[in-house]
Amino acid sequence: MTEQELIEQYGDLGFELLTADGFDDAIIGIDSKSGRVIYNVTQMAEILMRDDEMSEDEAMEYLDYNVLNAWVGDQTPIYMI
Repeated sequence: MTEQELIEQYGDLGFELLTADGFDDAIIGIDSKSGRVIYNVTQMAEILMRDDEMSEDEAMEYLDYNVLNAWVGDQTPIYMI
């Protein structure tokens, strides 16, 4: 699901949809109560391994340091492991 598809499908719920750049293919849904975008971490790692030619360990380290522990406010995405 792309960011544009999210906006088209859920934009009228009144939530600000925050997304993680470059990981549209890893979006699995929206939390119905908070409006937070939900990502599959395994798919995010696969994207990094495919697009950035990272090893699995490099991809997980990158995600852990740069994405999973980042707080960008109340609409910070949810990352499902």
